[in-house]
Amino acid sequence: MRLTIVGHLKGQLTAATRIAMNRGAAVTHAESVDQAMRTLRAGRGADLIMVDVALDVRDLMTQLEAERFHVPVVACGVDNDAGAAVAAIRAGAKEYIPLPPDPELIAAVLAAVSDDSRDFVFRDPAMIAVVQLATQIAASSASVLIAGESGSGKEMLARHLHQKSPRAGKAFVSVNCAAIPEQLLESELFGHEKGAFTGATARRIGKFEEASGGTLLLDEISEMDIRLQAKLLRALQERVIDRVGGSKPVPVDIRVIATSNRNLADEVRRGTFREDLLYRLNVVTLKIPPLRERPADVAALATHFAKKYAAANGLPLRPISTDARASLMRSRFPGNVRELENTIHRAVLLATGPEIGAEAILSPDGAPAPGRETGLAARALETAESVTRGFVGRTVADVERELIIDTLGHTQGNRTHAANILGISIRTLRNKLNQYDDEGFAIPPPQGGVAAA
Repeated sequence: MRLTIVGHLKGQLTAATRIAMNRGAAVTHAESVDQAMRTLRAGRGADLIMVDVALDVRDLMTQLEAERFHVPVVACGVDNDAGAAVAAIRAGAKEYIPLPPDPELIAAVLAAVSDDSRDFVFRDPAMIAVVQLATQIAASSASVLIAGESGSGKEMLARHLHQKSPRAGKAFVSVNCAAIPEQLLESELFGHEKGAFTGATARRIGKFEEASGGTLLLDEISEMDIRLQAKLLRALQERVIDRVGGSKPVPVDIRVIATSNRNLADEVRRGTFREDLLYRLNVVTLKIPPLRERPADVAALATHFAKKYAAANGLPLRPISTDARASLMRSRFPGNVRELENTIHRAVLLATGPEIGAEAILSPDGAPAPGRETGLAARALETAESVTRGFVGRTVADVERELIIDTLGHTQGNRTHAANILGISIRTLRNKLNQYDDEGFAIPPPQGGVAAA
């Protein structure tokens, strides 16, 4: 985490500085708004800015917005000036903290914006396998492509990769390629020199240089214009970048992680993504399954979000009822973890009894949650789930034997028909039946025959 303190607050924020540094944060001090902006342009980014309320907070917010620095700002003041606090909040500050600050309040503010406050919750075997592979490759500097639907947790996995890598103590810088206009993305990534284009009033260090020594996440890279992809390819191959309007290459030392909610091989065939860039990015590909294919994660995440939003809203912690859990498990969650989080947040606010009941699992407009099955579909799903639960705790050999014998009974002992249904050869089927017969299991006889393999 990176904290920037702006104004004559150094002495008053001793507690904040100490707490931040104890959490591994880098603390920068700037005497004025202009000095703070120069620090940001130089690539020494910030995850949180604490600014003296006596300074022009509105000017700071205007400059941050104009130069696309997305950093939360907290205003601080020594005098208990309600008017100054209100003005700072209206100007865009997230919070106002009186000085000297309460250490617990400072710790809470830092935790709210710190990367390590993002809990990575997973329990499902499908997700465990992905995380284990990510952990295995984290120590390398190889580029990684993370594929998965929107909201499935791609950025969380990218942060896990960074935290498990030798670069964990350096910056983790994220760029959403879909959120930045095409004409601005090149400057955002590679920086620019003063006068490079209209509005370039000062040199600006780009995200590649800001992330040097650490990790750069290119979120939703499939949205990047194909012309800019050529410049990105050179940066990945040669580990040098060219600022817009610059005259000499700048070396960078980064690990690049890219994410996409599209199939990039399909985009290559459509001509919207460079094939050579795809090969450069996907040294290792990690594919995150959608939440609907991770039932154990639905339960674990629902419990996690229920605790989180009960605490955030000052409400009592209510357990999720059996009916509510069943409702969540039946949902398709096209928005994945992001949608589940919103659903549970809403349920925490709507629940009134001792538990979060199924009646609180609603869509934003108050209707039953999207994807929830009703009527015959719900009963069919419940039947399928009960059959699946019947396999839990049994060995593969037991399930296979029961399937083979049941299929043979269905075909009235016809070995050839049963083998075709099971997708195995008649020889394999006979060998299995001979084994089961030797073990003492009853084998359906051939059509019109006696019980024999």
